[in-house]
Amino acid sequence: MTMQALDWYRLVFLLIGLSTVLTAVIMALTHLMGPRRRGPVKDSPYESGMPVVGDARRRFNVRFYMVAMLFLLFDVEVVFFWPWAPLFRKVAAGQLSLLDQAGMTVGKGFLVAEMAVFLAILLVGYVYGWRKGVFRWD
Repeated sequence: MTMQALDWYRLVFLLIGLSTVLTAVIMALTHLMGPRRRGPVKDSPYESGMPVVGDARRRFNVRFYMVAMLFLLFDVEVVFFWPWAPLFRKVAAGQLSLLDQAGMTVGKGFLVAEMAVFLAILLVGYVYGWRKGVFRWD
């Protein structure tokens, strides 16, 4: 490793250390200097201004979990689209050439096929959710 690489690692570890120390100091100061009012109203759980109804450990319909999983599925889709789009634009315009593991140039056709496979996998998840009735809110 070069000295520059070690300097970058030092900066990263310094940033992590400073943020950890700052977090600990802020939490300690909040605990030491904050108000200490106790009572039944302050100790009760806060539910967005609404009175608490029922037990927090009750069972939820599986649809809620399916919606959460589908949200993660499509959220990950956006995360992978974000860097792919500018890369595809540069390869299609001829401003950038990519090499695969064998050292051959990867063209825009390969990038389109790669994204098509990715979208097909996501489509399977979408169709699965649709058939399970996740999108019906009766």
